[in-house]
Amino acid sequence: MPSKKPLVLVDGSSYLYRAFHAMFKADLRNSSGQPTGAIRGVTSMLRKLQKDFPDSPIAVVFDAKGKTFRDELFAEYKAHRPPMPDDLRSQIEPTHNIIKAMGMPLLVIEGVEADDVIGTLAKQATEQGIEVIVSTGDKDMAQLVSDHVTLINTMTETTMDRAGVIEKFGIPPELIIDFLALMGDKVDNIPGVPGVGEKTALGLLQGIGSMTDLYNNLEAIPELPIRGAKSLPKKLEENKEQALLSYQLATIKTDVELDCAPGNLEMSPPNTEQLRELYTEFEFNSWLQELDGDDADDAQPKASIETHYDCITTQDTFNTWLQRLEKSDAFAFDTETTSLNYMQAELVGVSFSVEPGKAAYVPVAHDYPGAPDQLSRDWVLQQLKTILEADTPKKIGQNLKYDKSVLARYDIELNGIGFDTMLESYVLNSTASRHDMDTLALKHLGHKNISFEEIAGKGAKQLTFNQIDLEQASDYAAEDADITLRLHQALWPQLEPQTELCKVFHDIEMPLLPILSKIERTGALVNADMLRLHSQQLAKRMLELEKEAHDIAGEPFNLGSPKQLGEILFEKLGLPVIQKTPKGAPSTAEPVLQELALDYPLPKVLMEYRGLSKLKSTYTDKLPELIDSNSGRIHTSYHQAVAATGRLSSSDPNLQNIPIRNEEGRRIRQAFIAPKGRKLLAADYSQIELRIMAHLSGDESLLNAFNQGLDIHKATAAEVMGVAIEDVTGEMRRKAKAVNFGLIYGMSAFGLAKQLGIGRKEAQEYIDTYFHRYPGVHDYMENIRQQAAAQGYVETLFGRRLYLPEINSRNVPRRQGAERTAINAPMQGTAADIIKRAMIAVDDWLVSQQLQSRIIMQVHDELVFEVPEKELDSITKGVTTLMEGAADLKVPLLVEVGVGDNWDQAH
Repeated sequence: MPSKKPLVLVDGSSYLYRAFHAMFKADLRNSSGQPTGAIRGVTSMLRKLQKDFPDSPIAVVFDAKGKTFRDELFAEYKAHRPPMPDDLRSQIEPTHNIIKAMGMPLLVIEGVEADDVIGTLAKQATEQGIEVIVSTGDKDMAQLVSDHVTLINTMTETTMDRAGVIEKFGIPPELIIDFLALMGDKVDNIPGVPGVGEKTALGLLQGIGSMTDLYNNLEAIPELPIRGAKSLPKKLEENKEQALLSYQLATIKTDVELDCAPGNLEMSPPNTEQLRELYTEFEFNSWLQELDGDDADDAQPKASIETHYDCITTQDTFNTWLQRLEKSDAFAFDTETTSLNYMQAELVGVSFSVEPGKAAYVPVAHDYPGAPDQLSRDWVLQQLKTILEADTPKKIGQNLKYDKSVLARYDIELNGIGFDTMLESYVLNSTASRHDMDTLALKHLGHKNISFEEIAGKGAKQLTFNQIDLEQASDYAAEDADITLRLHQALWPQLEPQTELCKVFHDIEMPLLPILSKIERTGALVNADMLRLHSQQLAKRMLELEKEAHDIAGEPFNLGSPKQLGEILFEKLGLPVIQKTPKGAPSTAEPVLQELALDYPLPKVLMEYRGLSKLKSTYTDKLPELIDSNSGRIHTSYHQAVAATGRLSSSDPNLQNIPIRNEEGRRIRQAFIAPKGRKLLAADYSQIELRIMAHLSGDESLLNAFNQGLDIHKATAAEVMGVAIEDVTGEMRRKAKAVNFGLIYGMSAFGLAKQLGIGRKEAQEYIDTYFHRYPGVHDYMENIRQQAAAQGYVETLFGRRLYLPEINSRNVPRRQGAERTAINAPMQGTAADIIKRAMIAVDDWLVSQQLQSRIIMQVHDELVFEVPEKELDSITKGVTTLMEGAADLKVPLLVEVGVGDNWDQAH
């Protein structure tokens, strides 16, 4: 029996275009100029569907970018369509964001059209006894209609079942493809049969039957009561190939390979916070009021605050404000500069606020033609230096690390950093999408900030802050300080009652902020010539590999072309097809080549070529461009509020991803060098996440292995494979290592089998034996899953929380993904907390002992120091002691220290 709860499949692309053109004349936009008509139209349609089918899952399908298999069949497919208007293109991502926030599954599958995905899901669903509603305005979809598939058009409020198709088109759903193939489609540029229009096609199909029937009975066509019937057989015969091609183009695929099944397309609870942000941004006020009405308990107060912002251009006004700052317990502070790069940023002005709604901006370097007179930057900074360097009053900011680094360039050491709203938000909920000021203002204050683009423009013509009109700049800058203060007043009452989170904020994140600023400004000395030489050698080796690949293939081809590569590998050389693309072509993706490289020479050459190409473009070519011309150093930027687990990330360059597993990758580290008279010292936590697992699980065998100082991978191999530890071979240790690390990341038997190159059954036996020998680990994993499901989050050893919104999802893959995160996050997050605590302890020690050594990098579980040779012994001992004492675990934390003239030697 068919399910009573139908599955609703929405043709999102069809509705997006129709909504855009329907709203085109109205030209709906929000106050910042963003077009919103298509967003509103699609959202309105989806809201109606929710009302009409309140108990049904609603999945929305959009066309992916790029070509599809139909373009390969017919190069002119959809060739007559004009390019997508920019005003429509800019509405796609916001529409997707709203759909996801509404809790609807969103599908975008490359290589096929939305119709094909809908057709496949509809077929699968009906085979499983599930009724299907297809919401679309596309006539082509009529071919999918059956006793269990119905079309609805929410824009015209019409429904079309099997009888409806016959009534509208004069033929049943089974003949719709034939209909489209015969008459063609100008919109999609399907050629059809020349001279056969809608009436003729209908007459042929009603008179004789399908296209197959027509071609089998050409002699009967002249007898049909159709205008020009006598000439039709010849037209059909002459254009048979074109008709068959048109049939293929018009046919909706129902066998697309999908990662999801109809039964998994479950709705998630709506994310009201994200919806509120999006409705606010696009000014859908009635929906916003409705949302806040439905969610009154969770909604933040939206009372408007009367604002008064001063633009300070005289010493008297400045002094009045300075007295206010000096009398305050805390004030919000912000800098305006010419660049987001703290190493290049010139200070243009400063702003501050002492009470909500009241703020001031002090311009010091607006230099556009006709700019008003401003106070001298040197004079302003001289007046502010004492209060900025004092421990009181406390300073409140948004990403104060940046402001601290900018002020340091002007010989001001920003102290008394009390609160950073970005970090307050991050500690409260690290899994929130973003922690920037604009997002936080919308979320917590219901306030839309003036955007930088509004005052500076966009793209290549965007102005820098010193070029912006002072009146506009003043409102923007003063608002930053005002909103920062108000955000703190909204966020801190949420954070303060939560004791453990408060400790994470006060004891870890805030003390780390000035240390990261110091590390960034110190930078790492890099030998640019070594990198350039390496780049040349990589290019030479890549040419050799290219020639080798051509020799193996027996002909030249473009190694970067998946199409040419596929032809060589699978057609010419006859290698086995392991996986296919959505278009049905053999895949040449990296995992496929990795597997083929185990048995065949050309994929092995290609893998080496791709690896060297990535090294060259990402590192050896790019790193020299990032070296500061004055110091010869690279100054990365560390980010505290990005990774959900608490780990630091870095950019420009990303130091976390420099490879170390091969010689070519390690040569990049060799370019990070020590200055004359100094050495680089690298201190790295050994197997920290496994040690944390031992602590959290309390498993006796695991605890004993670490406490006895055993090689944990050998010990695991001995336990799992039933041999004495001295009989463990290198291969056994390798497998045990994969098991150890795989399980803490939630790896399945399938994943382990693939990694080790063994059968799935054998991999499952390894896992089963592992849990038998380490029952505490098994119990921990089960308990943490249950705990996460019950409370919606997991915690690190120090109380940092990681929320898991999908932990109780009815969508099995999403829930399983959240469960894997629940297992790993406490370990990865605790490791992140430990190294942060270590950085704070080490920096305090270096400062208190007035040592010249300094931290220059933090990478994963490793700290890298630049150390005068005379301090090597004391630094080695002191750093080891402090890092190993950064947490009190049931097993010892072990730190391995290396010293060298470059990073590779030290690691």
